[in-house]
Amino acid sequence: MNSKFFTIESQSSGKARAGTIQTDHGAIQTPIFMPVGTVASVKTVHQRELREDIKAQIILGNTYHLYLRPTMEVISGAGGLHPFMNWDLPILTDSGGYQVFSLSASRKMSEEGVKFKSHIDGSLHFISPEKSMEIQRDIGADIFMAFDECTPYPCGYTQARESMEMTHRWLKRCIDWTKNHPERYGHKQHLFPIVQGSTYSDLRRQSAEFISEQDAVGNAIGGLSVGEPEEEMYRITNEVTDILPKEKPRYLMGVGTPWNILESIGLGVDMMDCVMPTRNARNGMIFTWNGVMNLKNEKWKNDFSALDPSGTSFVDSEYSKAYVRHLFVSKEYLGKQIASIHNLAFYLDLVRTARAHILAGDFYQWKDSVSPILRQRL
Repeated sequence: MNSKFFTIESQSSGKARAGTIQTDHGAIQTPIFMPVGTVASVKTVHQRELREDIKAQIILGNTYHLYLRPTMEVISGAGGLHPFMNWDLPILTDSGGYQVFSLSASRKMSEEGVKFKSHIDGSLHFISPEKSMEIQRDIGADIFMAFDECTPYPCGYTQARESMEMTHRWLKRCIDWTKNHPERYGHKQHLFPIVQGSTYSDLRRQSAEFISEQDAVGNAIGGLSVGEPEEEMYRITNEVTDILPKEKPRYLMGVGTPWNILESIGLGVDMMDCVMPTRNARNGMIFTWNGVMNLKNEKWKNDFSALDPSGTSFVDSEYSKAYVRHLFVSKEYLGKQIASIHNLAFYLDLVRTARAHILAGDFYQWKDSVSPILRQRL
């Protein structure tokens, strides 16, 4: 179960496993949660806090957004995204497919690629599989994603099948382009294909089998967490991880809540990302080992205890619930920053703890005991 890119260190009695991904910008211990830094910034959080307090091992950038602003000219001029944003650890980039998918009212898709209007100034642009690869090379991501089409939920069978087939054709073009173009900035860049097929088991199996045949060091599962019930997400993830090669890391895109993450780890997923920790934090919601807190609630008005006594971040002991609630009620931006740092630190603590239980051999018992608590509303 070993390769130069991914080493599995422990496998539980089920599918959950602990491993290490090795990139030129450092090692990543799995299972791992990856904070989302869409426009070269994890919202409200300094890179120093990400490294030293939150202990993020890898972050995400987004091809669509970075291409439009600050543009590839700026990022290439800086020597890539790593020096541009002063981040010397691994970076993964989304291909831009999901963002283009979300612009359904202002895009036109064809076999060649996607024409779309910028959400910034309405200017016209075109991204093909080859262009997406070129942009991600220029960004300098350690791991970059194949250009795919993400279908909505619900999605008819014919649409899901045609979309999956085009995603496969686009993947071949992505692979061909990367083989014929050198890497940038002197470090290794790894392409991950993406499994599609909506919630149709036969399409997902077909896609997973096709993806498994490709020459790639890791694979991703896309098109989930787009509105389908949790049970459907788990069902499809379970079916796909049965097929994807065990010796390669599996990345479930866009997931999710703390309990989604633990369940996905139990289904054999190694990598996850989501905007939820920071997005929900900016609305006053934080996740803790005791449940979910709405910091805007009146009940915290005179609660001068630590924000989270079980938390691992400095904000958890330095600020009280009453103070952070006051910041939100006063619309003071510091409240959003404190909550974001807390949530990200909690998510990284969650996957570290999950890894420890996989190594200890009791992951599933632990997961089943803690998941109901994580869901509680405090």
